[in-house]
Amino acid sequence: MFIEFFLELKTAGLPVSLREYLTLMEALDAGLSNQDVERFYYLSRMVLVKDEANFDKFDRVFATRFEGLNLLSEIPIEQLPSEWLAKLAEKHLSEEDKALIKSVGGFEKLMETLAQRLKEQGERHQGGSKWIGTAGTSPFGAYGYNPEGVRIGQNESRHRRAVKVWDRREYQDLDSSRELGTRNIKVALKRLRKFARQGAEDELDLDNTISHTARNGLLDIKMRPERRNTVKVLLFFDIGGSMDDHIRTCEELFSAAKTEFKVMEYFYFHNCPYEFVWKHNARRHDERINTIDVLHKYPADYKLIFVGDASMSPYEIIYPGGAVEHWNEESGETWLRRITDIYSKNVWLNPVSQNHWHFTPSIALVNDIMKGKMYPLTLEGLENAMKELARS
Repeated sequence: MFIEFFLELKTAGLPVSLREYLTLMEALDAGLSNQDVERFYYLSRMVLVKDEANFDKFDRVFATRFEGLNLLSEIPIEQLPSEWLAKLAEKHLSEEDKALIKSVGGFEKLMETLAQRLKEQGERHQGGSKWIGTAGTSPFGAYGYNPEGVRIGQNESRHRRAVKVWDRREYQDLDSSRELGTRNIKVALKRLRKFARQGAEDELDLDNTISHTARNGLLDIKMRPERRNTVKVLLFFDIGGSMDDHIRTCEELFSAAKTEFKVMEYFYFHNCPYEFVWKHNARRHDERINTIDVLHKYPADYKLIFVGDASMSPYEIIYPGGAVEHWNEESGETWLRRITDIYSKNVWLNPVSQNHWHFTPSIALVNDIMKGKMYPLTLEGLENAMKELARS
């Protein structure tokens, strides 16, 4: 099993060596993973991956190779992690059951009720509809269901209903070396190219050289400024949460964009851009970049492209404090309008099928703020978006 894992990592393009594989085997023999899948993941990643840019490739191979791995029979019950036991009590409800559960009633009421629960609750709860706990229908907690709540202590989204998330979630950078499944994305992006000759005379003008040489009878070399793509692009990628479903498509777009646009800057945000963005998802809590600094650094002639599913609680767009992971002083709408006012050439690319847009109110809100310049992340949608950006 481990040999196949090692070979699959090499096939995926990770520079792993036999020496590193033997080191991993020695660590396993020494009991460093303690027969724990999560410990084995971090141990093998530490030994085999030397560059954090390869974390995403490693994760894809790991997930494929060890999907469904069951080591429970080899671990005493008292050593089982508490989070595994908590998962056994996840709440699974039918659509009829869900329809009977009522939301608290608005963003302000939800935050007020959470503050009150924190004051009153003194112990752990499982099940039920009121207290902060697990596997219940309370709007506060994990592994249950409520049409509108605050997710606390849950690994990932299940129903995508949370208004806020009380967790420190980790995201991964998009892999710019990802090979495209089709060259058509590059062809679509070429529509935005705008070439001009500028700069020093550093390129041979072959036609003029031949013409002048023939006319004068002596070699007469003529030079001209190099032909460069003058388009400058500012890319904002939504990352994490529901965007996990679209990672492959976004990586293909990211890889194509880095090839086609020589002057391109990119930043990450989650759900909606607020007062800060970031460049590296692994360090997004520690290396934040003030959005206002980005707006001051890059001039208004940049073409602006947002990439995101725009699928979130409407509170995240409309209300100050509506962001799921932090308390934002200004609403997402305020920031979106501020950014698009500066970069008048702007579009939003949405990986969600356009046929499903009307099922999500937040998509309509964002599209309205973007003045209808939201396009599906399809080849036709890309071509139309590039035409929009290329308009004078």
